[in-house]
Amino acid sequence: MELTISKAEINEKPLLQYDGDLTLVTSDKELHDVLPALKKERLLGFDTETRPAFQKGESYLPSLLQLGGEHHVWLFYLNKIDDLDSLFGILSDPDIIKAGVAIDRDVLELKELHPFKEGGFKDLGKMADKRFFRKTGLRPLAAMLLDGRVSKGAQVSNWAKFPLSEKQITYAATDAWVSRLLYEALNEIRP
Repeated sequence: MELTISKAEINEKPLLQYDGDLTLVTSDKELHDVLPALKKERLLGFDTETRPAFQKGESYLPSLLQLGGEHHVWLFYLNKIDDLDSLFGILSDPDIIKAGVAIDRDVLELKELHPFKEGGFKDLGKMADKRFFRKTGLRPLAAMLLDGRVSKGAQVSNWAKFPLSEKQITYAATDAWVSRLLYEALNEIRP
């Protein structure tokens, strides 16, 4: 039995938006300040945002890294942080799970920005596929498992600009927060 949902059914769900504690990290000092709290997390929702490319052959590296903890979300402006070693150390740590949808490309692009050996990554789409979900993107999974709708309104916006708009910040924080919740929900379902 495959589990699925239509776009119309998704659009009927109430909107999910993160409105909890949030830190925008825009410097090495701010990164240093948040690292102790980040290292205490055992499960982080994970996502990146990249400036969209509209011309053939044009591409950009990720501008923003989002990590969602149990009670806090951190948004890292990657082009404002010089010392990425300590941040990417979190991405290398196999004891901290980083859960997100379709993360392979995100990880490859982050490695282009700053080489690291990834550890502890879990792809929610692959987890959902093993549990017979037919649609494994963030929106359908949130609708089916969390009974809510994730807005994708800010998805194609300029993630390299500084500062980000409130709409972009909410969008980015929500993706990381929802990814963490989806990992927990999928773990309750046996493959």
